[in-house]
Amino acid sequence: MIKYIIVDDEHIAHDIIKDYCDLLPTMELQKHCYDAIEALEYLNKYQVDLIFLDLNMPKLKGFEFLKTLVSPPKVIVITAYKEFALEGYELNIVDYLLKPFGFERFLKAVNKVIGTSQKTKIQNIPKNNTENTNSIFLRSNKKYIQVTLDAIQFIEAAGNYTKIVTTDTTVTIREKISDVLLLLPENDFLQVHKSFAVTKRHISSIEGNRILIEDHSIPIGKMYKMNIDKLLN
Repeated sequence: MIKYIIVDDEHIAHDIIKDYCDLLPTMELQKHCYDAIEALEYLNKYQVDLIFLDLNMPKLKGFEFLKTLVSPPKVIVITAYKEFALEGYELNIVDYLLKPFGFERFLKAVNKVIGTSQKTKIQNIPKNNTENTNSIFLRSNKKYIQVTLDAIQFIEAAGNYTKIVTTDTTVTIREKISDVLLLLPENDFLQVHKSFAVTKRHISSIEGNRILIEDHSIPIGKMYKMNIDKLLN
């Protein structure tokens, strides 16, 4: 579960964020905070994984609040002011959502949080407990599908779409393969062609310029042979 708080002085923003989070079973609200002082008091007692943070608040502005935190959790900024984006990324903001935003854009930001969390914690996740913790949500045919990362065998670019092939299904989403790779733990996934990336654990064998994963034959591009050499060494 991703434990989160909302820090925003607008009640409607709290309602929108919570409604979106309620659609995702991995999100667990800890507290509504209506200014940064209230958030500071809460964080002095409890730990969270994610803050949805407004910037223009009374008493203490959003970025000033962040600078007071010694070990801040992941942060998604929610604001109407795009001119502060550069400063936000200097503070390691995961994503920067401009109001108003829809659920699809919101979901992309949350998936980034899931992806960055997995990059630092994936080695500590017990293999028998990945069903609920090691997954991302993907939009396909107007619905959102939760895909367990351990089940992904490879991904394939198809124009403006990407196919995610798992052990039991194929999910097609309207995203570039480069954007999908940003959501995946880089230690587990290996790009082997401009149109293909594979999961290392699912590789059955490597034969010449082909990778075999069960009944699938994945080509190895000339520009990506170095990745295979590193894997074999």
